[in-house]
Amino acid sequence: MILDLKKIFENSNKYIDKKVTVQGWIRNHRKQKSFGFIDFSDGTHQTHLQIVYDDTIPSFKDIAKLHIGSAITVTGNIIKSPKEGQPVEMQACEVILEGDCSEDFPIQPKRHTREFLRDFAYLRPRTNLFSAVFRVRSKVAYAIHKYFQDKGYVYFNSPLITASDCEGAGEMFRVTSLDLDNINGKVDYSKDLFSKPTSLTVSGQLNAESWAMCYKKVYTFGPTFRAENSNTKTHANEFWMVEPEIAFCDLNQDMDIMEDLLKYIVKYTLENCKEEIEFFDKFVENGLIDKLNKLVNSKFIRIDHDEVIKILKEADVKWEFEPEYGEDIAKEHEKYITEYFDGPVFIKNWPKDIKAFYMKQNEDGKTVAAVDLEIPGVGELMGGSQRENDYEKLESRMDELGMNKEELDWYLDLRKYGGCVHSGFGMGFERLLMYLTGVENIRDVIPYPRTPNNCKY
Repeated sequence: MILDLKKIFENSNKYIDKKVTVQGWIRNHRKQKSFGFIDFSDGTHQTHLQIVYDDTIPSFKDIAKLHIGSAITVTGNIIKSPKEGQPVEMQACEVILEGDCSEDFPIQPKRHTREFLRDFAYLRPRTNLFSAVFRVRSKVAYAIHKYFQDKGYVYFNSPLITASDCEGAGEMFRVTSLDLDNINGKVDYSKDLFSKPTSLTVSGQLNAESWAMCYKKVYTFGPTFRAENSNTKTHANEFWMVEPEIAFCDLNQDMDIMEDLLKYIVKYTLENCKEEIEFFDKFVENGLIDKLNKLVNSKFIRIDHDEVIKILKEADVKWEFEPEYGEDIAKEHEKYITEYFDGPVFIKNWPKDIKAFYMKQNEDGKTVAAVDLEIPGVGELMGGSQRENDYEKLESRMDELGMNKEELDWYLDLRKYGGCVHSGFGMGFERLLMYLTGVENIRDVIPYPRTPNNCKY
């Protein structure tokens, strides 16, 4: 029978002294005169299987010539391993070469830098680190869907091509069918495919709001795009966002959901990715397991933006960027606040002038019902708000910002056609993965990262 390593290692006693077949790749190969050891992986489990073969096998000489990276099918007996740290190994009876690997294979059994491996993104899952990272990515994506599906949310697929800028930042990739090599002067968009300027979406939120007005609870989970020329560890031009939208939900209820979702995901990861998290704790971020467990058991603080600025101003710290009322906070401020409260912090009721047009205006006329969730060691992980459900206030705010109301007339109309109090938030999937794995660069949690000057593969 053909088995995955996951099944063998999770039920090792069941398969001892049983003949099984495995299929995968050679990670390392140590050859002796009359026997050899193959370090074998099929990608289904963090632990590798040691395959032992000797010269009693008719094809011994051919097996000894197998290269690192080759794809093989192996049949043999599972036996208890005398080596500490591995429960079982395989005594091979037959090894079949499925696909040879040339000797210039870049992923050799030695420590490679993450920068080096980015140049071989199509091969890096064959390393221990990235095998773990992308298996966790898969599990966490499932956990997100499971959370929302179990709570009755409808999964909504928002469009990737849009004519509206949800965030109002203007950092969008233009989409066109026009021949860019033969455009002289001003572009005539009436001749373009959609007869108007269109771009790749920065958020599915506005569309999700319309679905929430029917299904009550919806969520989007898909790729979003930003055309910003930013070369930091936390920014990419293509990334995934989780965006729930909930009708009959105010800002406080929104924060309840944000906290519940994050704790659920962290707990699910600890329970279902034990081998990977132990690997990260040992080789990537010492203390990771304790950090994640602490979050699950933390009380999330809720505090107004003005109060945060007051704390920062009174702190005995020489800031690189001086905190000011009415202004955004910097990374150093986020770090201080989470350390000050020794845990996650919801910063709410932000200055209206630095937040998006769709956020609910508070009675003071100066702030909006917006919230950012700051996490120790990460900074902002989620951002949300109660949405403005008053037609006149929303229209007035769009006028203040000089926005094209015709492009968003349908969004305004939602306030006329049975609108209600509603809220939502966004969570960057890759930033979540960075927190869960301890991996510091967003380029290393995305299979094929898209960053300035990099669109390979």
